[in-house]
Amino acid sequence: MHPTTERRQQRNFARQCRATGLYCHVPFCAHMCDYCAFYKEQPTSHSIERYLCGIAREMTLLRTNRPFDTVYIGGGTPGLLTPEHLESLCEAMGVGRSGTKLSEFSVEFSPITVKNAKVEILKNYGCNRLTIGAQSFSSKTMQALGRRQNRRQIFDAFDAILSCGIENIGIDLIFGVPGQALGEWMEDLHQAVDLKPKHISTYNLTFEDGTPLKRNLLANAIDKKFEEEEADFYLQTWKFLEESGYRQYEISNFCLPGFESIHNANTWKMQDWIGIGPSACSQWNGKRFANVPSLARWLGTLDRGKLAHENAEAVCERTLAEDSIIFGLRMNDGIALAALKKEFAGVDFTRWEELFRRLEEEKLMLAANGHVKLTTRGRLLADAIAVEVLAANR
Repeated sequence: MHPTTERRQQRNFARQCRATGLYCHVPFCAHMCDYCAFYKEQPTSHSIERYLCGIAREMTLLRTNRPFDTVYIGGGTPGLLTPEHLESLCEAMGVGRSGTKLSEFSVEFSPITVKNAKVEILKNYGCNRLTIGAQSFSSKTMQALGRRQNRRQIFDAFDAILSCGIENIGIDLIFGVPGQALGEWMEDLHQAVDLKPKHISTYNLTFEDGTPLKRNLLANAIDKKFEEEEADFYLQTWKFLEESGYRQYEISNFCLPGFESIHNANTWKMQDWIGIGPSACSQWNGKRFANVPSLARWLGTLDRGKLAHENAEAVCERTLAEDSIIFGLRMNDGIALAALKKEFAGVDFTRWEELFRRLEEEKLMLAANGHVKLTTRGRLLADAIAVEVLAANR
């Protein structure tokens, strides 16, 4: 066999052995939060029914030849779907059927949409992880974000999920909101920890173009926090959650031992995933592509018997290696260079290794036995380091 053919077969075999995730985007929101830039639409009974038919059609057209290891339903607001809708969605995706073995099945919920009947349906289809998009326990902060829930609804949602027998519950929180003091943020963290969720995600608010929050920021000349103030938010968060028993495994993600998000971790490790639903992105069989960000166009394309993919591009080894480094350095465990070099044997790592030596000299990185990871100060500068990783091999 020719060496080139042999290497190609080895890469194809390795790809077949990758963990594979299924991400389903539910594009409906009853209320548009001021900070959110994701594609979403106001739901109607007709549009939801059409959406569910579209998911079934898309799954048929995909003709995937590998089983899924994880499933993640996000949005939008998946909890807006009725129990019957959720049952139809699970059926369309093929989860819960005999022979399917998922290591993780996650669903996002807004606190006000959590109902026992919905959780029971999802549990019957194998759902074993739910995330509550709390964002804050403070009425002042929720108002600034354009959220309509109240503090009590977060607690009620948490209790309802527990009462249905799902214990792997995550809480999502946002900091860096205009006018938010560090003490107010720490109170949010205290209230989250008091609930004893298995997972906590803490996201620094970004001001996305086209959102009401960004327009308000520009119109009122509101200054975003200085970098040194943001650093205090990060450092106090990391210290408090560690002391509370939550291990930081990625810059924004913390968990009790053994409760990392498997689906997200596989994505950060550049495994394969397929996105279904309008605007969902995919990395599959050496290509990256996205579904069109329009329910009408997505449905119209599926009705013609075609997948609604756009911006498809082949992903070369160098790009995968580059992204493996960028996302790997966001993980507290860092990256094993020897393993990456073996996986991407045709990629020259020389300039990245030069960058890593400089980062180590600047106390931003720790290196030992071919393994590299960012220091605490390095994690604070992870975005800037990602830019340097991109520039190093250009």
